[in-house]
Amino acid sequence: MTKEGIPYLSFVGRSKTGKTTVIERLIPILCLRGLKVAVIKHHPHDFDIDIPGKDTYRYKQAGATMSILASPGKVAVVEDTEKELALEEIITRYVHDVDLLLIEGFKKAKIPKIEVFQGKEGTDLPVCAGDINLIAIITDEIVATSLPIFSRNDVQDIAEFIISRFIWRKPSEAL
Repeated sequence: MTKEGIPYLSFVGRSKTGKTTVIERLIPILCLRGLKVAVIKHHPHDFDIDIPGKDTYRYKQAGATMSILASPGKVAVVEDTEKELALEEIITRYVHDVDLLLIEGFKKAKIPKIEVFQGKEGTDLPVCAGDINLIAIITDEIVATSLPIFSRNDVQDIAEFIISRFIWRKPSEAL
């Protein structure tokens, strides 16, 4: 799927299966291929990134519905929402000027997904088994599927799979 030409896909799976680690290992490979990469991580519970006592925290505590911290190289936004924003709205509001968006979570979204699967007692099937949007599985387990399967250590092959499926322009090689 794309937003204004930005392709995106999600890495899904149960908690503690290594989704963050896979994404973290993919980013440098994709960047070396000349891609600007953004990441969205879904968190099922409330969170706070402000530090108590700091200015942006104090503004939010005083009642501001949005606090923005800007520096010469970064911008951070803390914004209250009345309800959880849909993934499409998050992408529309905040994602721009990148070649690829990697998403962690949002397993119910109707977008391409790669599942990071680790068989544990009582979880012998991937969480998105049967989802028509599931395009590959990352696992070191034996899984009966017609989908491409990658080992956790095959990050180079995973990156090539993503580039071949989602990047329509030839990324420039790193100098």
